[in-house]
Amino acid sequence: MTEYESSSIDQAIAAFGKIDVVVNNAGMGTYGPLELAQEDAIDWQFAVNTRGPINVIRKFIPHFRANGGGMFINISSFMGITTAVPLGSLYNMSKFALEGLTEGLYYELKPLNIELRLIEQGGSTGNNFKNSITWNRDDNIQDYDNLMTKVQNLMNHAESSSTLDDPQIIVDAIAALATGESNKFRTVIGTAGNDLMALRNSVSIEQYLETIANNYK
Repeated sequence: MTEYESSSIDQAIAAFGKIDVVVNNAGMGTYGPLELAQEDAIDWQFAVNTRGPINVIRKFIPHFRANGGGMFINISSFMGITTAVPLGSLYNMSKFALEGLTEGLYYELKPLNIELRLIEQGGSTGNNFKNSITWNRDDNIQDYDNLMTKVQNLMNHAESSSTLDDPQIIVDAIAALATGESNKFRTVIGTAGNDLMALRNSVSIEQYLETIANNYK
């Protein structure tokens, strides 16, 4: 954790006196062939989506212990519980890691009255995620170009379709968890994520992987 991050957390605690719920929401996406990924892109993907929440959680645990409890709500993705898009292995990795971290901490922090929750969302309107993606490329290697074009076309289509969720739905889900209205450990939000989970739960993993792969042939 940087000195700036630590100072920001200290300032938040000082400003509010007592914090009951912390939402880890930072996230970014590195997409493209793993073979073509630059070292700094790999490290940045993990640093933002996984190491960032680790740093925040570690800093807030003493505050929660002192106050007899609290809650961490970690914003994951349906790509943290099921793969869905080719060329997203690094993003999947970071979100799968966040899922494992959160589930592991559940047992560790439960005796301290510190709760863990996960939000698995899909795309939402207004967040400009597609334009913030870092793409792994190498002009000397064209073997992935066809797949890259198909994935980018899919993302472009998604941004112009009704598959994106209203951010208010995500806000409402977070509020329900924070207030105890919902006690779900995992909350999958949106049609896309729930449809993918239904498919994954209804067939073998081999069938699921082939079904997704066939969409990009």
